[in-house]
Amino acid sequence: MNSNAMYFLVGLMLAGLIGAGVWVYQDSHRDGVEISVGRGGVSIERH
Repeated sequence: MNSNAMYFLVGLMLAGLIGAGVWVYQDSHRDGVEISVGRGGVSIERH
């Protein structure tokens, strides 16, 4: 494997890791309303 391919793979892995980190951060800080319907009725929670 030449060095260009190695750099490409390392860069691809880093980009994937950064993208996953951003997705997890945004998912944990998402504001909104959650509506659930169950046996106990309708539940509305604000985040």
